[in-house]
Amino acid sequence: MSVARLALTFAVIAVLGAMPAAIMAADWPTDPKLSGNASLPPGLITLQNDTSSSPITLYLDRGRTLWMDASQGKSCADCHGPLTSMKTSAGSFPRLSAGSGKLINLEDQIITCRSRAGLAGDKLESEPILALSSALHDAAKGQVIHVHAQPAQTTLWQEHLQTGAKLYTTRLGRMNLACAHCHDQNIGKQMRSDVISPANPTGFPIYRMSWQGMGSIDRRLRACYSGVQATMPPAGDQTLRQLELYLKVRAQGLTVDGPSIRR
Repeated sequence: MSVARLALTFAVIAVLGAMPAAIMAADWPTDPKLSGNASLPPGLITLQNDTSSSPITLYLDRGRTLWMDASQGKSCADCHGPLTSMKTSAGSFPRLSAGSGKLINLEDQIITCRSRAGLAGDKLESEPILALSSALHDAAKGQVIHVHAQPAQTTLWQEHLQTGAKLYTTRLGRMNLACAHCHDQNIGKQMRSDVISPANPTGFPIYRMSWQGMGSIDRRLRACYSGVQATMPPAGDQTLRQLELYLKVRAQGLTVDGPSIRR
């Protein structure tokens, strides 16, 4: 290991493992089966739950409007019915695409559906995609995460899952850290102003205060790559979908509580 990498590693260990008592004074939960909401201060929880003030409300209103919008052809509701009929959908992604054998997540599926309807050109972080994803996740609140393979896809699905599990424990970047170092071994500790959560993806998409906007799980995972100073995969990369799959399987049985606010 180079001197520079060794120094960075020691610096991170110091942050995670040797916090001053004043910083660590808050008694944050360390249960690995909790939602990320358990790592939020009361002020953000209050804001998240206040529909008159929460920035999430703007995305929900936009998503519900888009769901019913038939101005350019069929609406989402024309094919899928009311949002309430889709309450189990958000918790079942990522899935294997029948045609390509690739993993797709909910935002990928929304982009595909809109493209079929003649609304091409959307990206993962496009406002309509995040708004519709927000509305679908809101409809799914309280529903159990239940990702699984179709019988004919079991072998390929397991391969993707195993790759995601390996990614979770692989050291990356100049920091030489794996996801597990933070989200298994240091849950509840503070790193700067953040409290390390178990990384259970129950609350996506998220309105992140530092982004001043809504973002998908794809964006959040890429931000983690940046945080450990690793080469960032492109948006929509299969490695991000494989990691998302592993995180969803790891959180199996927890309930959807997104969209939500993060720091």
